[in-house]
Amino acid sequence: MMIQRLVLFCSFIFSALVFAQASAVAEEAVNPWPEVRKERINMLLPRALEAADVDAWVILCRENNNDPLADHVGCENAGAPAAYVFYRLSDEKGGSEFHSLVFSPSSEATALAELEIHDKVVSVPRGESALKQAAEFIQEHDFQRIAVNSSVNNAQADGLSYTQRLALKDALGDKFAQRLVSSEELVYEWLAIKLPQEVDIIREAARLTAEWQIEAYKQVVPGKTTDADVARFLKAKMEEHGVTDAWAPDQNPNVNSGPDRGHSHATDKVIMPGDVIQTDFGIKVHGRWVSDIQRFAYVLKPGETKPPEDIQHYWESARAGGRAAFEAMKPGVRGIDVDAAQSVLMKQNGSEHVMWSTGHPVGYVAHDTGPNLGGSRGATVRPAAKKTLKAGMVFAFDGFHAWKRDDGTTKTISVEEMAVITEDGAEYLIPPQEELILIPSE
Repeated sequence: MMIQRLVLFCSFIFSALVFAQASAVAEEAVNPWPEVRKERINMLLPRALEAADVDAWVILCRENNNDPLADHVGCENAGAPAAYVFYRLSDEKGGSEFHSLVFSPSSEATALAELEIHDKVVSVPRGESALKQAAEFIQEHDFQRIAVNSSVNNAQADGLSYTQRLALKDALGDKFAQRLVSSEELVYEWLAIKLPQEVDIIREAARLTAEWQIEAYKQVVPGKTTDADVARFLKAKMEEHGVTDAWAPDQNPNVNSGPDRGHSHATDKVIMPGDVIQTDFGIKVHGRWVSDIQRFAYVLKPGETKPPEDIQHYWESARAGGRAAFEAMKPGVRGIDVDAAQSVLMKQNGSEHVMWSTGHPVGYVAHDTGPNLGGSRGATVRPAAKKTLKAGMVFAFDGFHAWKRDDGTTKTISVEEMAVITEDGAEYLIPPQEELILIPSE
């Protein structure tokens, strides 16, 4: 009897552990995007319409070749043409009220309404045009500035095809077609700001990204391990944890122990003593949010216990440049001014010219919508570099120093960190790299 009780007790404990583990996995598997999306639409989108001075924003969705922002507004499952209208109406207090209205094919309307993303979903019967009904609604409310997703500068705001635009103009008529404007500014204002819960998700992605890179460097055996081996180790970590690539899979991670290669794939170059290794790596979590972190290591030569003086100078110069950029990152500061703060130190410390911008927004993609932290060293300045930073924006930014190698090629330290803009300045998402990671030669 005692043995039977013991067996039953052990069985109970084992079942409880399995249940707890399954519950934890299920909890981790819950995708926060549906709730985040609702809050972004209801809280951030009204501000974006107002900032862009837009009365209405029309997104046309369709199957197989959908708008880049389809799943940001809930039309990722469109099986037939649908029209999403976000608009402002004046209220009695002299302000405006935000509304969202969808003209959806009847085949998708029920499921879309159940998501409770939008104020109203109009079910459009088969054989009738969602676009025509949307156009009639726009005409009825006499909207003056109507944004559509056509943009020269931002691919995320350029989802309206040529034929869709022709159809929209035809449905609206000449009078209202002349009121169409680019949604570029609206999309910029909307996507550039991340909610606090999104920042927390990106922070965790950044933590894993840096942690795995450091772990990867511990696997390096000089004279044997290749750049591609390091990349394969990181790919295995991604698969183990169920995350995907932050950018093109064949270039993520970019591990490089030789001269600069820019955005590229890891090669079969063997890592040798005296090499400075760059790993540019990012992951995507929940199929939505991404990280972008670079960590650098130096391979000690036989007899060395620390980097040689020149390598140490390059590292300290790059680190100082990154810190200068970080200190300059405040609400109201232009992207080009952040870049300039680093450029001054690069010149003082004898860095070779670096073509890349100091930093870029990151969030839904590695190079997201928002201010470009660049322009001070180039012949031309992107319009986004003249935009100002705002609280809630997330950036990946580099600390630069470039030098000529003995073979005449160039090597750049570009230690890349991530930060969020707060009301008071900038905040690192994770602790920055303070020292070169040292890899023993034997």
